[in-house]
Parts: sequence; C-alpha cells; structure tokens
Amino acid sequence: MKRARLIVVALIAVVLLSAGAVVGARRHRTSGGGSGRPELRAPDSVRIRVQVLNSTKTRGLARRATMLLRDRGFDVVETGTVGDARDSSVVLDLSGHPEWANRVAKVLGSARVESRPDSSRYLDISVILGSSWRPPAVPFYP
Repeated sequence: MKRARLIVVALIAVVLLSAGAVVGARRHRTSGGGSGRPELRAPDSVRIRVQVLNSTKTRGLARRATMLLRDRGFDVVETGTVGDARDSSVVLDLSGHPEWANRVAKVLGSARVESRPDSSRYLDISVILGSSWRPPAVPFYP
C-alpha cells in the first residue's frame, strides 16, 4: 500500500514538473527571449519602406536582415548587394524621418545613422550591411 502511494505521488510530481517546463518554454518563446523588455518594432499604422543591401562577401546576409526587419513590422521592398565592401553597417534616412532610421538601427544592433534626403525614391530607409553585422541566432525548436 505504501509503495503504491509512493508511485502515485512520484507520477504526479513528474506530470507537474513537465507541465511547468512546457509553460516556461512557451512563456520564454513569446516574451522575446525572456529579456523583460519589449522588442523594438516599426510604429503601428505606418508603412516604412526599407531597402537592404549586403556589402560583404557573406552570402545571405541581406536575406537574414530582411527576415529580421519584416518580423519587426518593417516593409522590406528591395534587397541586393553593393560592390564596395564596408566594415560597419549604415542606415540611411532617405525620407526625412530620423526616428524611423534610429529604430531600424536599433533593431539591427550596431549601425550608424546618416541622413540623405532623396524625394525621387520610393524608399524611406536604406540599410547597407557591413562585415561587422551579425544576424541574431535562430532559435532551435525541435
């Protein structure tokens, strides 16, 4: 009788621990890594058109930056490569909205912001990725 009660208590403990682990993993996944601060996103009800250019020899860097920016609500309308290699990333404000350029720079991590107003283009922001930019780690969900 004592042995059966011990087995039942052990099974209940295992089920509760498993449920706690699942809830904790889901909470960690939806909170942006558990950092406690909200992730930086594009402003609501504003369409910010972004161009992402890769100036490195690393293939796929513009695609990774595009996925990151789109996940954060920015409208990446063009990607490509640039022939001149750069060490650091630059975010160009083409539309006269420096706060938008600063948001993009903060999402990318370390990027310099420059203002180059250009009314003839349909873009708001242009990003030129340098070799120092590292894409965020992709979470592994088995």
